[in-house]
Amino acid sequence: QVQLVESGGGLVQPGGSLRLSCAASGVRFFSTYTLGWYRQAPGKQRELVATITSRGAANYAGSLEGRFTISRDNAANTIYLQMNSLKPEDTAVYYCNALRPSSPIAYWGQGTQVTVSS
Repeated sequence: QVQLVESGGGLVQPGGSLRLSCAASGVRFFSTYTLGWYRQAPGKQRELVATITSRGAANYAGSLEGRFTISRDNAANTIYLQMNSLKPEDTAVYYCNALRPSSPIAYWGQGTQVTVSS
């Protein structure tokens, strides 16, 4: 059974930083998956934050590139999202995602709350 568990969310002041982690279990060949982070703010649709391919190529939502960095540790079956210069509009529940190669099957974590407020 595949499980993704996010951690690292919390309350941070504007301009601060957070590092989110997502640990995957029950995933065979984790290194072959495309991984991603998405977020959903209250009253809004879930949106892409960033993805990273099996080869390590990263893609970001245009407004977030330069402040956010996605990375992966295949040995640890873990995805990371480093978030810097956080703004109140970054407040959302952040979800990690793992997409099986050559398949429409995607796995999701339960989400971690990030609140940016003074």
